Amino acid sequence: MASANDAHHPQKDAADQNFDYMFKLLIIGNSSVGKTSFLFRYADDSFTSAFVSTVGIDFKVKTVYRNEKRVKLQIWDTAGQERYRTITTAYYRGAMGFLLMYDISNQESFSAVQDWATQIKTYSWDNAQVILIGNKCDLEDERVVPTEDGKRLADDLGFEFFEASAKDNINVKQVFERLVDIICEKMNESLDANSTIVSNNKSPSLSETPPPQASSCAC
Repeated sequence: MASANDAHHPQKDAADQNFDYMFKLLIIGNSSVGKTSFLFRYADDSFTSAFVSTVGIDFKVKTVYRNEKRVKLQIWDTAGQERYRTITTAYYRGAMGFLLMYDISNQESFSAVQDWATQIKTYSWDNAQVILIGNKCDLEDERVVPTEDGKRLADDLGFEFFEASAKDNINVKQVFERLVDIICEKMNESLDANSTIVSNNKSPSLSETPPPQASSCAC
């Protein structure tokens, strides 16, 4: 079995070089909110409730197509425990997007969202995009965080908001695709701003024929 997998790896790695963009994404939040389950549901379409707590940090790679662009996602699954905080925050730099997650059946995980948002502000790029996720929405009977509270907090923080369930596969793919779209939108805004600067500098060759990147990833 292992040798068969090994034989396929070189080919897969070669194919993985064909992409238009690569985005580094991080999933953060308290321990046990379902970060690893969420990543496995998205990357492998599998679910198990038997995950042990992530030690340090792990990642998966997935390639998606958005608006005729091939986007390679490097998705990092971070440990929620305090003792790993210095390891995980080192990975914030360079991340283009964050999925900040709490568990709708765990008030403490929701109360910690503000602290996690501060971590993002402190350690990541100014332009990093964030989606707040109320995970485990399948546990409606055990809900302690109303949907309205999640929406209100997301609005206050300037984040988009989804409730999701890795177990029932609700909004998992949609969350990742929306995050990719927001990053693309911001990239386009930056490219548009740059091309305005170029045309203001009276560079006819560039202002008459904008660089191809300017219209790329029209998400």
